[in-house]
Amino acid sequence: MNIPSNLKYTKDHEWVKIEDGIATVGITDFAQGELGDIVYVEVETLDETLDQEEVFGTVEAVKTVSDLFIPLSGEIIEFNEDLESEPEKVNSDPYGEGWMVKIKISNPDEIDSLLDAEAYKELVGA
Repeated sequence: MNIPSNLKYTKDHEWVKIEDGIATVGITDFAQGELGDIVYVEVETLDETLDQEEVFGTVEAVKTVSDLFIPLSGEIIEFNEDLESEPEKVNSDPYGEGWMVKIKISNPDEIDSLLDAEAYKELVGA
């Protein structure tokens, strides 16, 4: 299981990469493995401002649909449109081409509430 040390994580199995006040968000390798083959990613919150842990979209796998929770408060400024035609990128490259949204962070203090790689490893028993 791949858990990059340069990222932050949530208890809901999202990863967060923060650069210049922008957070790129996706689901972790663990999450995509648990879900199985991803067939659809839906994000209808583009250009909306959400509070931390609000639902920003859903990911649909062959057997289940799961909510996606925003890891940090802010405005969703970009959606990875490649996922509309190639949702399987979430399975094949969860930390790269499988990213889901970019958020303009509105409360940087919330970053401290995210898990580091070691804490996330403990959460998933890795």
